[in-house]
Order: sequence, then structure tokens, then C-alpha cells
Amino acid sequence: MHRICSLLSITSVLAVSCWSGASCLPQVSSSAADLDTRVRKFLDSRRGTWRDMNVPTSDGQELHNIIVRHTYRSALEIGTSTGHSGIWIAWALSKTGGKLVTIEIDRSRHAEALANFREAGVADYIDARLGDAHVIVPALAGPFDFVFLDADKDWYRNYLEAVLPKLSVGGCFVAHNVSDYGWGYSREFLEYARSLPFLETTVLRSSRSGMSVSYKRAAR
Repeated sequence: MHRICSLLSITSVLAVSCWSGASCLPQVSSSAADLDTRVRKFLDSRRGTWRDMNVPTSDGQELHNIIVRHTYRSALEIGTSTGHSGIWIAWALSKTGGKLVTIEIDRSRHAEALANFREAGVADYIDARLGDAHVIVPALAGPFDFVFLDADKDWYRNYLEAVLPKLSVGGCFVAHNVSDYGWGYSREFLEYARSLPFLETTVLRSSRSGMSVSYKRAAR
């Protein structure tokens, strides 16, 4: 079988491109393996220490898994806090070839998140913006195939309505602190999401916080 091989990167192992209809399985690059090691080391060192409304580790792992499973590449996070969820999301996007836009309104949390992104090694996969998501989100062009919402709960429905036209069919909208046992704004949001016929909405209980997971099955 005739093969033509090209060197994709001097820091990566050879990826082989094949002719004659044969399939090629690219190897994991050394740089990707190094990043995995660096991110795991950072997350392990910070396990149990996240505050400022960050997600628990189990929820971060779920976000990572959803992105990798569906090979999402264009992600939006509303509510960065100090970066725990953003690190999980960006780590997943490093594997799919994507990038994250994340928004935080508080200057000190934004600055701490930037430092955490750099230390974890995922800063190159993140566009971190400081500002009011009420203003920034409607102005974003999109499209996005993954959205994670963890911000002001009384605005959840407004965020969903603003993002839906920019969410690709097959895309996923995840909202934190939402469960079947919630009340107030959380319950109102979940009922609204479930009422939309083009969304398939379930609830994950990977932690006590709860997360609604909505897949967009049609344009409207």
C-alpha cells in the first residue's frame, strides 16, 4: 500500500495521511499529552479549594465529557467566576480543536480566572471577557455549539432566549443550579426550557447543585 506521510509539527508525532482508501489513526501528540498532564496536576492541586460560586469537580467533569463526546468546538460560558468550569471546558476544547468565550462581570474574579487559565495551561483556548453578560451576550455573533450558564439566576430565561438563535442544531445548552427539586427562578427556567418543543431537556445530578442539559434538535 502506498502511503504519503507528512510531518504536521516538530513537536508532535507523525500523522500519516493515506491513499488507496486506507484509514489512518492519528497518534496523540506529545504536546497534547503534556497539556493533559499539566491540567490534571493543576486541578488535583486545587481540588476542594474552589470558592466564589465555582462548580464542583463532578460537574466540571460532566461539562468536559459532553464537549468531547459530541466534538463541540465553539463554546460560550456565561459566568466565569475564577475559572474552574472554564478550565474543564477549555481542556475539552483542546481535544476537539475549539475555543471558549467566557464572560465575567466582576473585575477581581476575572483577573483571578486569567491567572488560573495560564497556570493550568489552557489560556490559548480561551477568550475571557470582562463585562456585563446582559450586554455582551446579545451582541455575540455565534454560532455556538456548547453553552454553559452559571450566572444571575433571575436572568436565566433571558440568557436562553438570547442564545438560542445562535445555538447550532445539535448544540447543547447547560444551566447550573437547576434541578427537578429546585424552586423559584430555577424551577421557572426548567419549566420554560422543557416547554420548548425543539429542545430536549434533562437534568444531571452529578452533584447536589444540579444541571439542566438541553440539546437543540431543530431550528425552532
